[in-house]
Amino acid sequence: MKPIKTILCAVDFSEATTPVSNYATTLAKALGAEVHVLYVAPDLERYNLFEVPSRDIEAFVNNIIEGAEKSMAKCLDTEFADVSGKGVVRMGYAPQKILEYAEEAGVDAIVIGSHGRRGVDRIVFGSVAEKVIKQSNVPVLTVPIRSRSS
Repeated sequence: MKPIKTILCAVDFSEATTPVSNYATTLAKALGAEVHVLYVAPDLERYNLFEVPSRDIEAFVNNIIEGAEKSMAKCLDTEFADVSGKGVVRMGYAPQKILEYAEEAGVDAIVIGSHGRRGVDRIVFGSVAEKVIKQSNVPVLTVPIRSRSS
């Protein structure tokens, strides 16, 4: 078994971030590993099909990235303060960007939340975690996330 020295923790800045970060930090402390925290902002290229000026979309995307970077800084300070690591913001299709970053950074494991959606919700929203699990070359720890209404 390859030692785990770098953990990728995928976050979405929702209420799910705390339980996911708790697992990632616990693992990092136990293994002496570094944590790379990744947030993937949704890609807005599909809106180029509408009659929205590309400069407006580009400005909106820039605002999203700027906001995500501020949220990442807060997340690192609150959720990952006592482990070594870094925060990264990317834009695109979440499963693809998570897997690309894992490969690029040479991480040894991934920690990700799973909402456990079923039925129509699963069809509509898909499962980022499931796609990552099926295609990952490294172990993936999924943290079950239940909404407060569940």
